[in-house]
Amino acid sequence: MAFRGTFDYSLDVKSRLTVPAKFRAALSEGVVLAKGIDPCVELWPPKDFEARMDTALAGRNPLARETRRLSAFFSANSNDAELDSAGRVGMPGFLAEHASLTKDVVVIGAGDHVQVWDRQAWADFNASLASEVEEITENLGHAD
Repeated sequence: MAFRGTFDYSLDVKSRLTVPAKFRAALSEGVVLAKGIDPCVELWPPKDFEARMDTALAGRNPLARETRRLSAFFSANSNDAELDSAGRVGMPGFLAEHASLTKDVVVIGAGDHVQVWDRQAWADFNASLASEVEEITENLGHAD
């Protein structure tokens, strides 16, 4: 499933996020909550998170310093979870702190995963992204 869309949500008093209904089926077998490289929390179907890690580390010497550090970053800063019967998932404190999440959040579809942002941080990031998208597109070039 491709995750698409932008949704305004709130964390409840127990720091639980209600996952948008259209995303719940794809996360029904579990969810990996992970620290994003950007200041957000990422939600992944477990098999897709594993595939991302495998791709990121493929062909790299497993004993090389950068490989060990990247593996540690992704493993230590992720958490396995399940959606409850109401479609909610608990937000671990260390992940909420990384993304500066308080009550008002934005849940965005990011293609192969979901991202949770502080509402103002997302507004700022998205405005910056919109002003840079043409340059980014040109710099990436075209696939053959």
